[in-house]
Amino acid sequence: MNILVLGGTQFVGRHIVEAFLAAGHGVSILTRGKSRDELPAAVERLHGDRNQGAAGLAALEGRLWDACVDVSGYTPQQVRASAARLQDQVRQYVFVSTVSVYAEPNRHPVREDDPLLPPAAEDVTEVTGETYGPLKVTCERIVQEVYGERCAILRPQIVAGPYDHTARYPYWVDRAGRGGEMLAPGDGSDHVQVIDARDLAKFTVKVVEEGLSGAYNLAGPRMTWAAFLEVLGVQSPRWVPQAALETQGLGHRELPLYLPEDSEQGGLMDVSPQRALAAGLPHTDPAVTARDTRLWIQGAGLRYALSSEREAEVLQALQE
Repeated sequence: MNILVLGGTQFVGRHIVEAFLAAGHGVSILTRGKSRDELPAAVERLHGDRNQGAAGLAALEGRLWDACVDVSGYTPQQVRASAARLQDQVRQYVFVSTVSVYAEPNRHPVREDDPLLPPAAEDVTEVTGETYGPLKVTCERIVQEVYGERCAILRPQIVAGPYDHTARYPYWVDRAGRGGEMLAPGDGSDHVQVIDARDLAKFTVKVVEEGLSGAYNLAGPRMTWAAFLEVLGVQSPRWVPQAALETQGLGHRELPLYLPEDSEQGGLMDVSPQRALAAGLPHTDPAVTARDTRLWIQGAGLRYALSSEREAEVLQALQE
């Protein structure tokens, strides 16, 4: 098959491109050429920018693909441009969305038919913590409006694995590798859940190969924080209750992935992947995700919001 990937050079997109290549398919990417590109030479590079509307998609003119995988659609204007341009040029449109579209993230578990956030207006272009979910809701609706049964919507949990420059999951892997007493949020009974980027990518290939449609939550195994830190090899966790974390000014930025079970967004660490599992979503062993991320981190030069010095200060303050 011939596949067009919108994006493709960074993290999730890179894994998706590599998965299609591994399955024997041909891949073209539409890229602005502004990000580091380490993809194989076999990938066709087309240059364009959806922010420029139809003019930015001239490189796609006159071409046909079996499917388009949209990894980089964040605003309605971007997705409206590509969805309209490709309507008669691709058989299937696969849109990578997010679990952040759900309106009631405190549900346990979160399922595909749960209510979504109110959609953002199509002229909203600023992506912030507040607009991210509503923008993705609008993008999903545009794709469904244009393609109907010829589209699939993928809603991944927080994505983990090699090439992850967000530094959310990598923080914990990196910190565990440094050893010593480690600040651990909560009491170990809250839950954490991510999806290995390679599982997301393999499922994307399956969606295209089998022509699947509809919405799918993509989430990996759900673990307690105690089990998660054990997988990472943490020897000396220092569990710190949520209230104490707040007094020290530590939140989601400093302690990524941590959502208390009873918080307003606690259900986002209880996302049901049952529909995707029934359709063939694989689950990588969490220990393998951690091992491979640790190997990649060594040359990644990541920076974290919580420094070793600040962590030590907090642990000292909590002892006093």
